[in-house]
Amino acid sequence: MNGDQERETALAEAVRLRADGRAAEARVQLLALCERYPRDAEIAYQTAWAHDVLGLESEAVPFYERALSVPGLPAEDRHGAFLGLGSTYRVLGRYEPALRTLRRGLAEFPHDPALESFLAMALYNTGQGREAVRTLLRALAATSNDPRVRGYRRAIEQYADDLDATQQP
Repeated sequence: MNGDQERETALAEAVRLRADGRAAEARVQLLALCERYPRDAEIAYQTAWAHDVLGLESEAVPFYERALSVPGLPAEDRHGAFLGLGSTYRVLGRYEPALRTLRRGLAEFPHDPALESFLAMALYNTGQGREAVRTLLRALAATSNDPRVRGYRRAIEQYADDLDATQQP
């Protein structure tokens, strides 16, 4: 088996272990793969994810950062890395890096409701409640399938921009 096949097989096995609820075993394999392939974005991302699943958020951060700093991460995984890193920073109380990361994610994946939701939480954590509500209202208006919300979409979007608006008598 050549190096690429070995990498693919080992990575697939580690991902399967994590998916099967054996994240601790996956973590061990992924850490070994990171040693062997230090500039592999996909391996770094999967390693970060395994750490997050195990509640090892602080240890996940450098792997998320690595995954986003080197080329080669497929778009879906890149989206997941922005979401994972941003939410991990927020959980760790590192709100400013969370905001930067989630905004970077939204620059690449505009109007993504998952990124917007985590951005809203980080905005709230930094005392920016008005912007947090605005962000959530826009995401709700854009993504809700509820017919009543859809019926008021324009009004929700309008009020999101001016939360204090009232009708004058």
